[in-house]
Amino acid sequence: MGRSVSYPSGAIVAFTVLDVEAEDDWEFAYEWLRDDLRKRAGRAFPSLIPHDGWRGREDRILMRNAYADFGVSVYGGLVAVWIVERDDGAYWDADWRTARSPRAQRWLSQIASRFDAVFGDYDCLGHMSNGEGVYAKRAA
Repeated sequence: MGRSVSYPSGAIVAFTVLDVEAEDDWEFAYEWLRDDLRKRAGRAFPSLIPHDGWRGREDRILMRNAYADFGVSVYGGLVAVWIVERDDGAYWDADWRTARSPRAQRWLSQIASRFDAVFGDYDCLGHMSNGEGVYAKRAA
């Protein structure tokens, strides 16, 4: 697997694949993936609630809580499932904004290993000089 996929800067990221055999099935498979990720994230992290939005042009927000956006980015069949501190106006305009970022970082650090266990099927081993990623499937 040699592609690279976008995800927000500073995100905790887990990698998986979206295996679609026929181009016509891609939209259905992507919709199924989004629904599946929302269900799994809701079970693993009950404070997340559904949210539909974007971080930039390639990173789709599926859920959020007071501290973080949870989302997905896809390039070809490679999928980055990510969670990252919120970066929207409502988040930073809150009265308690100075205390929010440390709380968000603490929460994210507490959930990092569980997030990886729930969503990660591949490990990113690194990137080549041309930016292409090198990924390895985890042992079952």
